[in-house]
Amino acid sequence: MVRIVGGLIIMKIGFELFSPSSSGGIARPAAEANGTDGAFVPLAMPLMFGPGAIATILGMTATFKKSSNELASFMAIAAAIVATMLITFLCLAYAAKLTRALGRLGIDAATRIVGFFVAAMGVGLAFDGVIEALVSHGMSSLH
Repeated sequence: MVRIVGGLIIMKIGFELFSPSSSGGIARPAAEANGTDGAFVPLAMPLMFGPGAIATILGMTATFKKSSNELASFMAIAAAIVATMLITFLCLAYAAKLTRALGRLGIDAATRIVGFFVAAMGVGLAFDGVIEALVSHGMSSLH
């Protein structure tokens, strides 16, 4: 059930990133639109270590129990987490340079592309959860 709900949360976050802003133009953070300080954008917190990240980790670790080589699967997931942490650190450390290099349109395009992949990951996680729930309730021909 955690995979289904987590997948839906991740899918919602992905659709919010992918969908165009209500102004019809470039997506702007809420703090910038309200004229307040945009130094801390609350959207970054749930994406990095909120319910979506927790559900992803729980969903991925639930799948490696079915693997023939649990240790290799665990190491792959751990390596993915460390790589994500490193990339996130680099993006935050060089945010000013990235912002200047990409510009508003580049950031908007990157946000939409990332949103598409996040939504796809959420759908896959929810789908795996639904299939596992159906199989555990006697519909073994689905798996």
